Amino acid sequence: MNATLRQRLTLFVGGTTALVIIALIVPFALGLRRMTEERTIATVTAEAQKVAQAAALEGDRAASRDLVDLGTDRFDGTSVILPDDQVIGAPSAVPEIERARDGVSFVDWEGGRAVVYAPAYGESGTVVTRMVITPAELHRGVTGATAELVLLGLLLLGIAVGAAHLLAGRLITGPIDRLVESANALQDGQLDTRAPESGPMEITALAQALNRLARKIKDLLASERESVADLSHRLRTPVTALRLDADSIADPEVAERFRSHVDHLERTVDAVVREARLPPGPSASPMCDVAQVVDERVAFWSALAEEQGRRLRVHLPKGPAWGRIDTHDLTAVVDVLIDNVFAHTDEGVPLEVSVMITPQRFVALLVEDGGPGLPSADVVARGRSGGGSSGLGLDIVRRAAIAAGGALELGRSRFGGAAVGVLFAPAADPERPRRFSPERLRRDRKRGRRRRARTMLPAIRRSQVSG
Repeated sequence: MNATLRQRLTLFVGGTTALVIIALIVPFALGLRRMTEERTIATVTAEAQKVAQAAALEGDRAASRDLVDLGTDRFDGTSVILPDDQVIGAPSAVPEIERARDGVSFVDWEGGRAVVYAPAYGESGTVVTRMVITPAELHRGVTGATAELVLLGLLLLGIAVGAAHLLAGRLITGPIDRLVESANALQDGQLDTRAPESGPMEITALAQALNRLARKIKDLLASERESVADLSHRLRTPVTALRLDADSIADPEVAERFRSHVDHLERTVDAVVREARLPPGPSASPMCDVAQVVDERVAFWSALAEEQGRRLRVHLPKGPAWGRIDTHDLTAVVDVLIDNVFAHTDEGVPLEVSVMITPQRFVALLVEDGGPGLPSADVVARGRSGGGSSGLGLDIVRRAAIAAGGALELGRSRFGGAAVGVLFAPAADPERPRRFSPERLRRDRKRGRRRRARTMLPAIRRSQVSG
């Protein structure tokens, strides 16, 4: 799992602070250890010097033994070497004694212990005092002081990490989160949303740029809607002229069919005008009975299918099939799919339209024909077509399916021609659509029961919804 920006900033500050604390504590602890050693050795050397001088002044063994006992109370291994090489206390190596008798105090290290030699001159010769300092006595207090430094460093590290986490949230990630919320609101169509222009200078500049972009998008969208509405309004004049021409047709059947086409064109123009006049922004989720709309549109196209000698069949579920798409958009989708079959296949080619409900409650629309199949893999791309058309039809279907929370899938029909499957999210509680294929939908319809749509067979084109 990737760490968030706030976590990364906190870790960075914590790591940097830890390195600084370590860089300070380690040299300080080593220096404290060395300073304690030097201080202890200096103290013991002075004490040894006093014992040696006292022994040299007393001059007898009994007094020297008392002095040794006094030194042993604090330092183990204390001994006094008299001028006649007699040792009172712990024994000592002769070479070291001879070196001390030269009148020089020194420290000898033996396995981590410090051995202090201190000479003193008396009437009978040089008296040498030898004291042993154990490692525990040599570094007395260093461990406690180091532990206090470590605790202080941990306290400072905790304060630094807490402050970094708090400041990163207030100054950086907080404004960024508000920017993300504003961008998501704009994506949902709330074009009046504006990002708060607060925080560091860079984030403020980003918020200002996002707000300018939102205002520009709103202005462009309003201008585009006005242009579409004006263009659609201009179409009413030729539609009215077509209606007048329909009244002059002598054949009643042809005139009635012509009038129905004109009515459908007029309703389409009115719908475009109404949609263009709607203010931009989020709206309630659309819904319609897909089965009912498909049944109506198939009935509308059945007259032309009969005229061309096409076998047009429709398969619908027993009950309603509510999908998250409005009637106008679904009508356009069905008309585009059926019109493509009439426009790009020969007369007499069979056509089947089916509506099914998947186990996830998605509504599937399947259109199959017995034509030559799809010309290329680019037929869904806007403006591309291998059949001499504008190349906009399937792109309109794809965008309508995505807007309805579904997907568009292309494949091969059971007649050997093209199969187009369109998936619509359910009107309530939509889930992410599973992958499907026209072949799978056809088999599910044939078996007469709801089956789970699994991984599709190889298809020419896939357009899967991302959310």
